[in-house]
Amino acid sequence: MSMIAIIRIAGQQGLNHKLITTFKLLNLYKKNSCVVVPNTEVFIGMINTIKDKATWGEIDEKTLALLIQKRGRIAGNKPLTNEYIKEKTKLDFDKFVNEIYNNKLKIKDVPGMKPFFRLLPPVKGFERKGTKKPFSLGGALGYRKEKINALVQRML
Repeated sequence: MSMIAIIRIAGQQGLNHKLITTFKLLNLYKKNSCVVVPNTEVFIGMINTIKDKATWGEIDEKTLALLIQKRGRIAGNKPLTNEYIKEKTKLDFDKFVNEIYNNKLKIKDVPGMKPFFRLLPPVKGFERKGTKKPFSLGGALGYRKEKINALVQRML
């Protein structure tokens, strides 16, 4: 079972109640924020609800490690350090990333760690057709399989 990275593309303006609630449940509060969730039917259903305002795909372990290392935060907006991970989980960084990737450990199991990652807008922008068209038609929204890894790396 793989992990899915979901990145919110649309802001708050003009969203209906159902979309707002789903984004809150996924901890995607602002534009360009990202969460990593297991590939289960529950999350697939939530993704189908927000498919016109977000993009997602299967994240690989290397990209997940980069995401946690560069954008992981603890309470007080302090960067997540290897010492903090070791102190709270008794695991070294690579083992910690592996446990999360293989769904043995959840991000919320680490006390004080924020369950989302705030990213920068992507370097060189989103795809050619912009943020209102699906990825399959050259835009930024919707399912992008493994290509999510390239987008996440451009947004770190």
